[in-house]
Amino acid sequence: MTDHAALLSVAREAVAKATGIIRSMTSFSVAAKGDRDMVTDVDLAVEDAVREFLARETPEIGILGEERGHEGNEDLWWALDPVDGTANFARGIPLCGVSLGLVDGLKSTVAAISLPFLDVTYTAAEGQGAYAGEERLEASKATRLSDAIVSIGDFAVGEEAEVKNRVRMALLAELGGRVQRVRFLGSAAIDLAWVAHGKLDASVILANKPWDTMAGVLLVREAGGAVVDTDGGDHTVRSAATIAVGAGLRDGIVAAIARVGG
Repeated sequence: MTDHAALLSVAREAVAKATGIIRSMTSFSVAAKGDRDMVTDVDLAVEDAVREFLARETPEIGILGEERGHEGNEDLWWALDPVDGTANFARGIPLCGVSLGLVDGLKSTVAAISLPFLDVTYTAAEGQGAYAGEERLEASKATRLSDAIVSIGDFAVGEEAEVKNRVRMALLAELGGRVQRVRFLGSAAIDLAWVAHGKLDASVILANKPWDTMAGVLLVREAGGAVVDTDGGDHTVRSAATIAVGAGLRDGIVAAIARVGG
């Protein structure tokens, strides 16, 4: 049986180490790694350090990192984004974070997200609630789209980006005409953590890269929110998209996505 409390302690320490590295590297290089996609040497330094730490502390658990791929156990593994929001970080925009989730089968059971420049760490373990520091989190109770602030994930880049972004543009128009405000924050970790914290009422990410999403998904669920795929079914690591909402907005957001063919 997985000891979630012990593994949460490991996750906290891992993201604290990552935060220390991010704050200490005041100069860095930026390199292209694809169409309108980038990596910094901070991303690489953080991932290498966290991988080394996790391999030492939890050798029986695999790890998938954005920059170095998957190693080890494929049934129980850490999902790591060393700097989620690299484009923000590279421009000095403080909306970025370290995201670390433990994936057991199809769902996450432990999560830690550190926002290095906002001085907050979010944590959760299955069945134990979600927290910002010592503050227990509660997702939004909003029930009307007209009251909702909704974040939308980054537009697609790379192969088939034009086709994928037609749906995003249609969704932007659909939600823009119905919700209180639409926001683009540039970090899935922040989108999801802030849905858990009640700062956002919903987040629509039309993608599901585990290093971006699995930690934040658990935060939202443990805060009383819902996370679903585009069809309204429960989100898993195999889902195509990551739609996080305060429970009262689930049907309204899913219906809006369906109207634009998402």
